[in-house]
Amino acid sequence: MAVLAVVSAVGVLVDDRVLVGAPIWAKPFKFAVSFVAYCLSLAWMLALLPDRRRVGWWAGTVVALASLVEMVIITGQVVRGKRSHFNHATPFDEALFNAMAVTVVILWAGTLVVAVLLLRARIADRASAWAVRCGILLALAGAAVGFLMTQPAPGQQRGVSKVVGAHSVGVPDGGPSMPLTGWSTTGGDLRIPHFFGMHALQLLPLLVMVLSLLAPRFARLADDRVRLRLVLVASGAYAALFALVLWQALRGQSLIRPDGATLGATGLILITVALGVCGALRTGRTSVATTALVSKNLVP
Repeated sequence: MAVLAVVSAVGVLVDDRVLVGAPIWAKPFKFAVSFVAYCLSLAWMLALLPDRRRVGWWAGTVVALASLVEMVIITGQVVRGKRSHFNHATPFDEALFNAMAVTVVILWAGTLVVAVLLLRARIADRASAWAVRCGILLALAGAAVGFLMTQPAPGQQRGVSKVVGAHSVGVPDGGPSMPLTGWSTTGGDLRIPHFFGMHALQLLPLLVMVLSLLAPRFARLADDRVRLRLVLVASGAYAALFALVLWQALRGQSLIRPDGATLGATGLILITVALGVCGALRTGRTSVATTALVSKNLVP
């Protein structure tokens, strides 16, 4: 995937073809970079399993192979100058898209097996354990958004339309979009919750790493209970934001043009997170004070 990301980046620079409003090599580039992050995170999580390593190895191998097949199809269609997603223009294009749909289901099922293993695993550091568990469950939810994209958009009919399915909601694919991401600026875009959910796999474990690095400087963070509570607050906030961007996309609303309901829900989430963080840190202050008092009483 790393090699393909470099090849695709070169393709973006030297190939001036445009497909559905974006440089034709942009899709394989974004997918390759995403798979690099996804598979590295998954590999690290598999290394945390104290037992059932064989089952985890097979699940990880299935995910890797499914990812490879999907990228071969996407890149092959780019070489042909054709759409890879939602393409029913010819029997061959439809067969490729159906094959890619099967690989996505297999990838999702393999990740689900890893999630079950992590939920049952005994990981010593509780903050790390819950970060990877919540991260992979949110990643599964984010990946499942892809299934919504395959549903016929208004005006499309299975067996009749050359394109069945869409990223955008309320507007056609290929319209005005944000730079780099390609997300719609005029309507809803299901790629946003898809992206946001899947990358919980990296961001929540990254939070644990940051808290661990800060622990020597801040006494409260040295308490594993405080780090655990902060991770749980962050996981709850991430899940709420994922639900919010999914709700926003399904209503045909652009990420950069939120209405009053979206802004109100965002404010409620921020207030709840602030209260949760304060509660977690206050618990830390109490535990630190209690430890200091006990230590003082033990000293003769």
